[in-house]
Amino acid sequence: MNFFKSKLGAGLLGAGLLGLMIEPSVAQEAAAAAADPKTAATAANVDYVFNTLLFLMAGFLVMFMAAGFAMLEAGLVRSKNVAMQCTKNIALYSIGGIMFWLVGYNLMYPGESWIIANYIGAIAPVSLPDPAADTANAYATGSDWFFQMVFCATTASIVSGTLAERIKLWPFLIFIVVLTGFIYPIQGSWEWGAGWLDDMGFSDFAGSTLVHSTGGWAALAGALLLGARHGKYGPDGQVNPMPGSSMPLATLGTLILWLGWFGFNGGSQLALGSLENASAVSRIFVNTNMAAAAGVMVALLMTQIIYGKVDLTMGLNGALAGLVSITAEPLAPAIWQAVVIGAVGGVIVVLTVPLLDKLRIDDVVGAIPVHLCAGIWGTLIVAWTNAEANLAVQGLGVAAIGAFVFLASFVIWVILKFTIGIRASLEEEMQGLDKAEIGLEAYPEFGVGSQRL
Repeated sequence: MNFFKSKLGAGLLGAGLLGLMIEPSVAQEAAAAAADPKTAATAANVDYVFNTLLFLMAGFLVMFMAAGFAMLEAGLVRSKNVAMQCTKNIALYSIGGIMFWLVGYNLMYPGESWIIANYIGAIAPVSLPDPAADTANAYATGSDWFFQMVFCATTASIVSGTLAERIKLWPFLIFIVVLTGFIYPIQGSWEWGAGWLDDMGFSDFAGSTLVHSTGGWAALAGALLLGARHGKYGPDGQVNPMPGSSMPLATLGTLILWLGWFGFNGGSQLALGSLENASAVSRIFVNTNMAAAAGVMVALLMTQIIYGKVDLTMGLNGALAGLVSITAEPLAPAIWQAVVIGAVGGVIVVLTVPLLDKLRIDDVVGAIPVHLCAGIWGTLIVAWTNAEANLAVQGLGVAAIGAFVFLASFVIWVILKFTIGIRASLEEEMQGLDKAEIGLEAYPEFGVGSQRL
Protein backbone atom coordinates (compact mmCIF):
# COMPACT_ATOMS: atom_id res chain seq x y z
CA MET A 1 0.00 0.00 0.00
CA ASN A 2 2.80 2.44 0.89
CA PHE A 3 4.42 1.61 -2.43
CA PHE A 4 1.31 2.56 -4.34
CA LYS A 5 0.86 5.72 -2.29
CA SER A 6 4.41 6.80 -3.00
CA LYS A 7 3.99 6.12 -6.73
CA LEU A 8 0.69 8.01 -6.77
CA GLY A 9 2.19 10.98 -4.96
CA ALA A 10 5.13 11.08 -7.30
CA GLY A 11 2.82 10.93 -10.28
CA LEU A 12 0.66 13.77 -9.03
CA LEU A 13 3.75 15.85 -8.27
CA GLY A 14 5.11 15.20 -11.73
CA ALA A 15 1.80 16.13 -13.35
CA GLY A 16 1.68 19.34 -11.36
CA LEU A 17 5.21 20.33 -12.38
CA LEU A 18 4.42 19.49 -16.00
CA GLY A 19 1.29 21.66 -15.79
CA LEU A 20 3.33 24.56 -14.46
CA MET A 21 5.73 24.14 -17.36
CA ILE A 22 3.00 23.90 -19.99
CA GLU A 23 0.62 26.60 -18.68
CA PRO A 24 2.68 29.63 -19.79
CA SER A 25 3.10 28.20 -23.27
CA VAL A 26 -0.64 27.45 -23.55
CA ALA A 27 -1.48 30.99 -22.46
CA GLN A 28 1.00 32.38 -25.00
CA GLU A 29 -0.51 30.25 -27.75
CA ALA A 30 -4.04 31.38 -26.81
CA ALA A 31 -2.98 35.03 -26.89
CA ALA A 32 -1.31 34.53 -30.24
CA ALA A 33 -4.42 32.82 -31.61
CA ALA A 34 -6.62 35.68 -30.42
CA ALA A 35 -4.36 38.13 -32.20
CA ASP A 36 -4.37 36.07 -35.39
CA PRO A 37 -6.79 37.64 -37.92
CA LYS A 38 -7.70 34.19 -39.25
CA THR A 39 -8.68 33.03 -35.77
CA ALA A 40 -10.72 36.17 -35.15
CA ALA A 41 -12.47 35.68 -38.48
CA THR A 42 -13.27 32.08 -37.54
CA ALA A 43 -14.78 33.22 -34.23
CA ALA A 44 -16.91 35.77 -36.07
CA ASN A 45 -18.06 33.05 -38.46
CA VAL A 46 -19.05 30.85 -35.52
CA ASP A 47 -21.11 33.69 -34.04
CA TYR A 48 -22.75 34.30 -37.41
CA VAL A 49 -23.69 30.65 -37.87
CA PHE A 50 -25.04 30.11 -34.36
CA ASN A 51 -26.93 33.40 -34.23
CA THR A 52 -28.50 32.69 -37.61
CA LEU A 53 -29.37 29.17 -36.49
CA LEU A 54 -31.12 30.57 -33.40
CA PHE A 55 -33.20 32.98 -35.52
CA LEU A 56 -34.21 30.23 -37.94
CA MET A 57 -35.02 27.55 -35.35
CA ALA A 58 -36.85 29.98 -33.08
CA GLY A 59 -38.62 31.43 -36.11
CA PHE A 60 -40.07 28.15 -37.29
CA LEU A 61 -41.20 27.38 -33.74
CA VAL A 62 -43.04 30.71 -33.63
CA MET A 63 -44.42 30.06 -37.10
CA PHE A 64 -45.89 26.80 -35.79
CA MET A 65 -47.81 28.90 -33.27
CA ALA A 66 -50.06 29.76 -36.23
CA ALA A 67 -51.17 26.13 -36.11
CA GLY A 68 -51.65 26.46 -32.36
CA PHE A 69 -53.92 29.47 -32.71
CA ALA A 70 -55.86 27.76 -35.51
CA MET A 71 -56.45 24.60 -33.46
CA LEU A 72 -57.24 26.51 -30.27
CA GLU A 73 -59.85 28.60 -32.06
CA ALA A 74 -61.20 25.62 -34.00
CA GLY A 75 -61.79 23.87 -30.69
CA LEU A 76 -63.37 26.81 -28.89
CA VAL A 77 -65.85 27.89 -31.57
CA ARG A 78 -68.99 25.94 -32.41
CA SER A 79 -68.71 23.33 -35.14
CA LYS A 80 -70.55 25.47 -37.69
CA ASN A 81 -67.73 28.06 -37.59
CA VAL A 82 -64.61 25.87 -37.56
CA ALA A 83 -63.74 26.13 -41.28
CA MET A 84 -64.07 29.91 -41.04
CA GLN A 85 -61.51 30.07 -38.25
CA CYS A 86 -59.10 27.85 -40.14
CA THR A 87 -59.47 30.06 -43.22
CA LYS A 88 -58.88 33.23 -41.22
CA ASN A 89 -55.75 31.85 -39.58
CA ILE A 90 -53.99 30.69 -42.73
CA ALA A 91 -54.98 33.90 -44.50
CA LEU A 92 -53.82 36.22 -41.72
CA TYR A 93 -50.45 34.47 -41.53
CA SER A 94 -50.02 34.95 -45.27
CA ILE A 95 -51.09 38.60 -45.14
CA GLY A 96 -48.74 39.24 -42.23
CA GLY A 97 -45.79 37.88 -44.21
CA ILE A 98 -46.55 39.93 -47.31
CA MET A 99 -47.22 43.18 -45.43
CA PHE A 100 -44.17 42.79 -43.19
CA TRP A 101 -42.08 42.45 -46.35
CA LEU A 102 -43.72 45.36 -48.18
CA VAL A 103 -43.71 47.96 -45.41
CA GLY A 104 -43.72 46.49 -41.91
CA TYR A 105 -40.10 45.55 -41.31
CA ASN A 106 -38.57 48.86 -42.34
CA LEU A 107 -41.27 50.73 -40.44
CA MET A 108 -40.35 48.76 -37.33
CA TYR A 109 -36.56 48.72 -37.77
CA PRO A 110 -35.75 51.93 -39.67
CA GLY A 111 -32.16 52.31 -38.53
CA GLU A 112 -31.33 55.89 -39.52
CA SER A 113 -34.25 56.19 -41.96
CA TRP A 114 -37.02 57.62 -39.80
CA ILE A 115 -39.82 59.62 -41.46
CA ILE A 116 -40.54 61.20 -38.05
CA ALA A 117 -37.53 60.62 -35.83
CA ASN A 118 -38.15 58.00 -33.13
CA TYR A 119 -41.84 57.71 -33.98
CA ILE A 120 -42.44 56.58 -37.59
CA GLY A 121 -39.89 54.65 -39.60
CA ALA A 122 -39.27 54.22 -43.29
CA ILE A 123 -41.81 52.77 -45.72
CA ALA A 124 -40.00 50.46 -48.14
CA PRO A 125 -39.96 46.76 -49.01
CA VAL A 126 -37.25 44.50 -47.64
CA SER A 127 -34.41 43.39 -49.92
CA LEU A 128 -31.88 40.75 -48.97
CA PRO A 129 -28.17 41.17 -49.80
CA ASP A 130 -26.26 38.63 -51.80
CA PRO A 131 -25.24 35.76 -49.48
CA ALA A 132 -21.55 36.38 -50.10
CA ALA A 133 -21.97 40.00 -49.02
CA ASP A 134 -24.34 39.40 -46.11
CA THR A 135 -21.75 40.12 -43.43
CA ALA A 136 -22.82 43.49 -42.04
CA ASN A 137 -24.36 41.87 -38.95
CA ALA A 138 -23.56 38.88 -36.76
CA TYR A 139 -26.43 36.97 -38.38
CA ALA A 140 -27.99 36.47 -41.80
CA THR A 141 -30.33 39.29 -42.77
CA GLY A 142 -33.00 36.89 -43.97
CA SER A 143 -33.02 34.99 -40.69
CA ASP A 144 -33.68 38.19 -38.76
CA TRP A 145 -36.50 39.22 -41.12
CA PHE A 146 -38.11 35.79 -40.83
CA PHE A 147 -37.95 35.80 -37.04
CA GLN A 148 -39.45 39.27 -36.77
CA MET A 149 -42.15 38.47 -39.34
CA VAL A 150 -43.58 35.54 -37.42
CA PHE A 151 -44.00 37.82 -34.39
CA CYS A 152 -46.06 40.15 -36.56
CA ALA A 153 -48.30 37.27 -37.65
CA THR A 154 -48.77 36.23 -34.01
CA THR A 155 -50.23 39.64 -33.21
CA ALA A 156 -52.81 39.19 -35.96
CA SER A 157 -53.77 35.72 -34.69
CA ILE A 158 -54.85 37.17 -31.35
CA VAL A 159 -57.57 39.27 -32.99
CA SER A 160 -59.10 36.33 -34.83
CA GLY A 161 -60.34 34.39 -31.82
CA THR A 162 -62.02 37.27 -30.03
CA LEU A 163 -64.17 38.22 -33.02
CA ALA A 164 -65.05 34.68 -34.04
CA GLU A 165 -68.50 33.46 -35.11
CA ARG A 166 -69.93 36.80 -36.23
CA ILE A 167 -67.36 38.81 -38.23
CA LYS A 168 -67.30 38.67 -42.02
CA LEU A 169 -64.15 37.34 -43.67
CA TRP A 170 -63.03 40.13 -46.00
CA PRO A 171 -63.44 43.08 -43.62
CA PHE A 172 -61.44 41.09 -41.08
CA LEU A 173 -58.65 40.45 -43.58
CA ILE A 174 -58.59 44.11 -44.63
CA PHE A 175 -58.09 45.04 -40.98
CA ILE A 176 -55.23 42.53 -40.76
CA VAL A 177 -53.54 44.28 -43.70
CA VAL A 178 -53.51 47.55 -41.73
CA LEU A 179 -52.58 45.90 -38.43
CA THR A 180 -49.60 43.94 -39.73
CA GLY A 181 -48.41 46.54 -42.22
CA PHE A 182 -48.73 49.69 -40.13
CA ILE A 183 -50.17 49.55 -36.59
CA TYR A 184 -47.97 46.77 -35.22
CA PRO A 185 -44.71 47.98 -36.82
CA ILE A 186 -45.14 51.62 -35.79
CA GLN A 187 -45.64 50.91 -32.09
CA GLY A 188 -42.97 48.20 -32.23
CA SER A 189 -40.43 50.70 -33.54
CA TRP A 190 -40.85 52.79 -30.42
CA GLU A 191 -39.06 50.08 -28.42
CA TRP A 192 -37.45 47.41 -30.61
CA GLY A 193 -36.61 49.88 -33.39
CA ALA A 194 -34.72 52.13 -30.95
CA GLY A 195 -37.48 54.73 -30.86
CA TRP A 196 -38.63 57.08 -28.12
CA LEU A 197 -39.70 54.44 -25.61
CA ASP A 198 -36.37 52.68 -25.93
CA ASP A 199 -34.63 56.00 -25.25
CA MET A 200 -36.63 56.31 -22.03
CA GLY A 201 -35.62 52.83 -20.83
CA PHE A 202 -38.85 50.94 -21.51
CA SER A 203 -38.25 47.18 -21.45
CA ASP A 204 -40.26 44.47 -23.18
CA PHE A 205 -37.93 41.55 -23.86
CA ALA A 206 -40.13 39.44 -26.16
CA GLY A 207 -43.37 41.38 -26.44
CA SER A 208 -45.88 41.11 -23.61
CA THR A 209 -47.04 44.55 -24.70
CA LEU A 210 -45.56 45.02 -28.18
CA VAL A 211 -47.05 41.76 -29.46
CA HIS A 212 -49.67 40.41 -27.06
CA SER A 213 -51.30 43.53 -25.65
CA THR A 214 -51.22 45.04 -29.11
CA GLY A 215 -53.27 42.14 -30.41
CA GLY A 216 -55.52 42.42 -27.36
CA TRP A 217 -56.19 46.15 -27.85
CA ALA A 218 -57.00 45.61 -31.52
CA ALA A 219 -59.35 42.77 -30.58
CA LEU A 220 -61.07 44.85 -27.88
CA ALA A 221 -61.73 47.70 -30.30
CA GLY A 222 -63.26 45.27 -32.77
CA ALA A 223 -65.35 43.51 -30.15
CA LEU A 224 -66.87 46.77 -28.91
CA LEU A 225 -67.98 47.75 -32.41
CA LEU A 226 -68.96 44.28 -33.53
CA GLY A 227 -71.15 43.40 -30.56
CA ALA A 228 -71.82 40.02 -28.97
CA ARG A 229 -72.97 36.86 -30.70
CA HIS A 230 -76.72 36.49 -30.98
CA GLY A 231 -78.06 34.83 -27.83
CA LYS A 232 -74.86 35.16 -25.82
CA TYR A 233 -76.38 37.59 -23.30
CA GLY A 234 -79.95 37.63 -22.07
CA PRO A 235 -82.04 40.73 -21.30
CA ASP A 236 -81.70 40.27 -17.55
CA GLY A 237 -77.92 40.01 -17.52
CA GLN A 238 -77.68 36.24 -17.79
CA VAL A 239 -74.80 34.73 -19.74
CA ASN A 240 -75.65 31.83 -22.01
CA PRO A 241 -72.77 29.39 -22.44
CA MET A 242 -71.83 28.51 -26.02
CA PRO A 243 -69.53 25.47 -25.68
CA GLY A 244 -66.80 24.94 -28.24
CA SER A 245 -66.76 22.12 -30.76
CA SER A 246 -63.70 20.19 -29.58
CA MET A 247 -61.81 20.30 -26.31
CA PRO A 248 -59.12 17.95 -27.68
CA LEU A 249 -58.41 20.42 -30.49
CA ALA A 250 -58.31 23.33 -28.04
CA THR A 251 -55.89 21.40 -25.83
CA LEU A 252 -53.70 20.50 -28.80
CA GLY A 253 -53.66 24.14 -29.87
CA THR A 254 -52.60 25.25 -26.40
CA LEU A 255 -49.76 22.74 -26.24
CA ILE A 256 -48.57 23.79 -29.71
CA LEU A 257 -48.55 27.40 -28.54
CA TRP A 258 -46.66 26.39 -25.40
CA LEU A 259 -44.03 24.69 -27.58
CA GLY A 260 -43.80 27.66 -29.92
CA TRP A 261 -43.27 29.99 -26.98
CA PHE A 262 -39.79 28.55 -26.42
CA GLY A 263 -38.89 30.01 -29.80
CA PHE A 264 -40.81 33.19 -29.05
CA ASN A 265 -38.95 33.94 -25.82
CA GLY A 266 -35.73 31.98 -26.35
CA GLY A 267 -35.12 33.43 -29.78
CA SER A 268 -35.53 36.93 -28.39
CA GLN A 269 -32.11 36.58 -26.78
CA LEU A 270 -31.00 37.30 -30.38
CA ALA A 271 -27.66 35.54 -30.02
CA LEU A 272 -26.31 32.02 -29.46
CA GLY A 273 -22.65 32.34 -30.39
CA SER A 274 -21.20 32.38 -26.87
CA LEU A 275 -21.37 30.43 -23.63
CA GLU A 276 -23.22 33.29 -21.94
CA ASN A 277 -25.89 33.50 -24.63
CA ALA A 278 -26.40 29.74 -24.74
CA SER A 279 -26.85 29.73 -20.98
CA ALA A 280 -29.28 32.67 -21.20
CA VAL A 281 -31.44 30.87 -23.77
CA SER A 282 -31.64 27.80 -21.53
CA ARG A 283 -32.61 29.96 -18.55
CA ILE A 284 -35.33 31.60 -20.65
CA PHE A 285 -36.70 28.16 -21.58
CA VAL A 286 -36.92 27.15 -17.92
CA ASN A 287 -38.64 30.35 -16.79
CA THR A 288 -41.04 30.25 -19.71
CA ASN A 289 -42.05 26.69 -18.91
CA MET A 290 -42.48 27.29 -15.19
CA ALA A 291 -44.63 30.39 -15.68
CA ALA A 292 -46.98 28.46 -17.95
CA ALA A 293 -47.20 25.54 -15.54
CA ALA A 294 -48.03 27.90 -12.67
CA GLY A 295 -50.72 29.60 -14.76
CA VAL A 296 -52.39 26.25 -15.43
CA MET A 297 -52.43 25.06 -11.85
CA VAL A 298 -53.67 28.33 -10.38
CA ALA A 299 -56.49 28.54 -12.93
CA LEU A 300 -57.57 24.96 -12.24
CA LEU A 301 -57.46 25.44 -8.47
CA MET A 302 -59.40 28.70 -8.63
CA THR A 303 -62.17 27.27 -10.79
CA GLN A 304 -62.47 24.32 -8.42
CA ILE A 305 -62.80 26.67 -5.47
CA ILE A 306 -65.12 29.21 -7.13
CA TYR A 307 -67.32 26.95 -9.25
CA GLY A 308 -66.95 23.60 -7.53
CA LYS A 309 -65.56 22.01 -10.71
CA VAL A 310 -62.39 22.32 -12.72
CA ASP A 311 -62.79 24.25 -15.98
CA LEU A 312 -60.53 22.96 -18.76
CA THR A 313 -60.83 26.10 -20.87
CA MET A 314 -59.69 28.20 -17.93
CA GLY A 315 -56.75 25.85 -17.46
CA LEU A 316 -55.77 26.21 -21.11
CA ASN A 317 -56.02 29.98 -20.96
CA GLY A 318 -54.16 29.91 -17.65
CA ALA A 319 -51.21 28.36 -19.46
CA LEU A 320 -51.32 31.02 -22.15
CA ALA A 321 -51.68 33.82 -19.59
CA GLY A 322 -48.64 32.50 -17.73
CA LEU A 323 -46.70 32.50 -20.99
CA VAL A 324 -47.78 36.03 -21.90
CA SER A 325 -46.94 37.26 -18.39
CA ILE A 326 -43.33 36.02 -18.48
CA THR A 327 -42.71 37.20 -22.05
CA ALA A 328 -41.77 40.77 -21.12
CA GLU A 329 -38.82 39.52 -19.01
CA PRO A 330 -38.08 35.78 -19.16
CA LEU A 331 -34.34 36.04 -18.47
CA ALA A 332 -33.91 38.03 -15.26
CA PRO A 333 -36.31 36.25 -12.85
CA ALA A 334 -35.30 33.41 -10.56
CA ILE A 335 -37.39 30.31 -11.10
CA TRP A 336 -39.61 31.05 -8.09
CA GLN A 337 -40.25 34.55 -9.43
CA ALA A 338 -41.25 33.13 -12.82
CA VAL A 339 -43.69 30.84 -11.01
CA VAL A 340 -45.23 33.82 -9.19
CA ILE A 341 -45.48 35.88 -12.39
CA GLY A 342 -47.17 33.03 -14.26
CA ALA A 343 -49.48 32.25 -11.34
CA VAL A 344 -50.77 35.81 -11.27
CA GLY A 345 -51.44 35.46 -14.99
CA GLY A 346 -53.68 32.49 -14.17
CA VAL A 347 -55.52 34.55 -11.57
CA ILE A 348 -56.05 37.35 -14.10
CA VAL A 349 -57.72 34.98 -16.56
CA VAL A 350 -60.12 33.48 -14.03
CA LEU A 351 -61.20 36.90 -12.78
CA THR A 352 -61.29 38.76 -16.10
CA VAL A 353 -63.35 36.30 -18.16
CA PRO A 354 -66.52 36.76 -16.05
CA LEU A 355 -65.83 40.50 -15.80
CA LEU A 356 -65.98 40.80 -19.59
CA ASP A 357 -69.27 38.92 -19.58
CA LYS A 358 -70.67 41.39 -17.04
CA LEU A 359 -69.62 44.18 -19.39
CA ARG A 360 -71.25 42.23 -22.26
CA ILE A 361 -68.01 42.10 -24.20
CA ASP A 362 -68.09 38.81 -26.10
CA ASP A 363 -64.59 37.31 -26.40
CA VAL A 364 -65.05 33.82 -27.83
CA VAL A 365 -61.65 32.37 -26.92
CA GLY A 366 -60.64 34.60 -23.99
CA ALA A 367 -57.92 36.43 -25.92
CA ILE A 368 -58.48 39.77 -24.16
CA PRO A 369 -57.87 38.37 -20.64
CA VAL A 370 -54.91 36.29 -21.86
CA HIS A 371 -53.11 38.66 -24.20
CA LEU A 372 -54.22 42.14 -23.18
CA CYS A 373 -54.66 41.88 -19.42
CA ALA A 374 -51.86 39.39 -18.72
CA GLY A 375 -49.66 41.31 -21.15
CA ILE A 376 -50.09 44.49 -19.15
CA TRP A 377 -49.30 42.62 -15.94
CA GLY A 378 -46.21 41.03 -17.44
CA THR A 379 -44.89 44.35 -18.68
CA LEU A 380 -45.38 46.18 -15.39
CA ILE A 381 -43.83 43.42 -13.27
CA VAL A 382 -40.57 43.67 -15.25
CA ALA A 383 -39.52 46.31 -12.73
CA TRP A 384 -39.58 43.62 -10.00
CA THR A 385 -36.93 41.39 -11.57
CA ASN A 386 -34.97 43.72 -13.85
CA ALA A 387 -33.05 46.35 -11.91
CA GLU A 388 -32.67 48.50 -15.03
CA ALA A 389 -36.43 48.82 -15.52
CA ASN A 390 -38.55 51.54 -13.97
CA LEU A 391 -42.20 51.00 -13.06
CA ALA A 392 -43.27 54.48 -14.15
CA VAL A 393 -41.61 54.08 -17.55
CA GLN A 394 -43.13 50.62 -17.92
CA GLY A 395 -46.55 52.09 -17.17
CA LEU A 396 -45.99 54.91 -19.65
CA GLY A 397 -45.10 52.42 -22.36
CA VAL A 398 -48.18 50.31 -21.68
CA ALA A 399 -50.43 53.39 -21.76
CA ALA A 400 -48.88 54.92 -24.88
CA ILE A 401 -48.95 51.71 -26.90
CA GLY A 402 -52.44 50.87 -25.64
CA ALA A 403 -53.81 54.28 -26.58
CA PHE A 404 -52.24 54.25 -30.04
CA VAL A 405 -53.25 50.70 -30.94
CA PHE A 406 -56.79 50.98 -29.57
CA LEU A 407 -57.53 54.31 -31.24
CA ALA A 408 -55.96 53.36 -34.56
CA SER A 409 -57.77 50.01 -34.56
CA PHE A 410 -61.06 51.63 -33.56
CA VAL A 411 -60.83 54.08 -36.46
CA ILE A 412 -60.15 51.29 -38.96
CA TRP A 413 -63.02 49.17 -37.58
CA VAL A 414 -65.37 52.19 -37.77
CA ILE A 415 -64.43 52.85 -41.40
CA LEU A 416 -65.00 49.20 -42.27
CA LYS A 417 -68.29 49.08 -40.37
CA PHE A 418 -69.79 52.06 -42.17
CA THR A 419 -68.49 51.18 -45.62
CA ILE A 420 -68.53 47.47 -46.38
CA GLY A 421 -69.86 46.29 -43.00
CA ILE A 422 -68.09 43.98 -40.57
CA ARG A 423 -70.83 41.79 -39.13
CA ALA A 424 -72.56 38.81 -40.66
CA SER A 425 -76.35 38.97 -40.79
CA LEU A 426 -78.45 37.23 -38.14
CA GLU A 427 -79.44 34.57 -40.65
CA GLU A 428 -75.79 33.93 -41.60
CA GLU A 429 -74.75 33.79 -37.96
CA MET A 430 -77.45 31.26 -37.13
CA GLN A 431 -76.59 29.19 -40.18
CA GLY A 432 -72.90 29.29 -39.36
CA LEU A 433 -70.13 31.15 -41.15
CA ASP A 434 -68.74 27.94 -42.63
CA LYS A 435 -71.72 27.77 -44.98
CA ALA A 436 -72.47 31.48 -45.23
CA GLU A 437 -68.93 32.80 -45.79
CA ILE A 438 -66.78 29.82 -46.78
CA GLY A 439 -69.22 27.49 -48.48
CA LEU A 440 -67.48 24.56 -46.84
CA GLU A 441 -68.25 22.83 -43.55
CA ALA A 442 -65.48 21.55 -41.31
CA TYR A 443 -67.61 18.58 -40.26
CA PRO A 444 -70.04 17.92 -43.15
CA GLU A 445 -71.27 14.63 -41.70
CA PHE A 446 -72.64 16.60 -38.76
CA GLY A 447 -73.99 19.47 -40.86
CA VAL A 448 -77.63 19.08 -39.93
CA GLY A 449 -76.92 18.88 -36.23
CA SER A 450 -74.50 21.79 -36.33
CA GLN A 451 -77.28 24.12 -37.49
CA ARG A 452 -79.11 23.55 -34.22
CA LEU A 453 -76.11 24.62 -32.10
